[in-house]
Amino acid sequence: MDAEGLPKIVPPLPRPNEKALNLPLGTALAWLAAGWRDLRRNPLPSLLYGLAVFAVSIFVVWGMFRFEVDYFFFPALSGFLVLGPLIATGLYEKSRRLESGERTGFTRMLLVRPASRYQAIFLGLILLLLFMLWQRAAVLLYALHMGVRPFAGFDDILPMMFTTVTGWSLLITGTAIGGLFAAFAFAISVFAMPMMLEERTDALTAMGISLSLVWNNLPVMLIWGAIVVALFAVSVLTGFAGLIVIFPLLGHATWHAYRTIRVSRGERVFFWPE
Repeated sequence: MDAEGLPKIVPPLPRPNEKALNLPLGTALAWLAAGWRDLRRNPLPSLLYGLAVFAVSIFVVWGMFRFEVDYFFFPALSGFLVLGPLIATGLYEKSRRLESGERTGFTRMLLVRPASRYQAIFLGLILLLLFMLWQRAAVLLYALHMGVRPFAGFDDILPMMFTTVTGWSLLITGTAIGGLFAAFAFAISVFAMPMMLEERTDALTAMGISLSLVWNNLPVMLIWGAIVVALFAVSVLTGFAGLIVIFPLLGHATWHAYRTIRVSRGERVFFWPE
């Protein structure tokens, strides 16, 4: 009580942020090591999964050049990072079953049924719409720099992009805007799809939780995002052949990232590699 007889106002005690785990930055490498361990255990289904992703990627690139829509090539590279967490669902299933000592075949990985059922399809549609929005933004960005004219082709556009002011402007702004799209899609889906695989929840809730977990563990997630981008760049430089190994590796590792960070029923769930 103060001198006037009124009760003192005591500010509430700070509440700990249960979603901020303060993980060391090296945890991202631990996830990668755990993903490699899952890849090595019964490797054939994972490699077949990566081979399928490689084959589809080559088919899509061939289709772009065959039907003369190759101006979508660079935006599609960013779009792959948007759709990647959805495509890796079968790899999450294998890692999930390995935790309980079960083996998983390639067919089961392709025909995986998430616990959230149709809500997983809804999440896929949202990511697909985000990908299409980025494609449209990329076309508008090209038109703002180059004018309303047909795509010049890679033989002309590549030298222009690296030797002219307009090209550098297009490259920098395109990379920045594409990075924002990819970062947002990564944040809302990196934990949403693994969560919907084993929990019955709706897509919007899963995306919100995923975004919250990424934001509250931003330092280690930035490291993890940089690892994903670097390994994807290696895959592109190898003519997408690197996806055969790199995509399963990242898929399995993402499952372990989810199991480390996900807060469930008020308890922190940790699955560390040995």
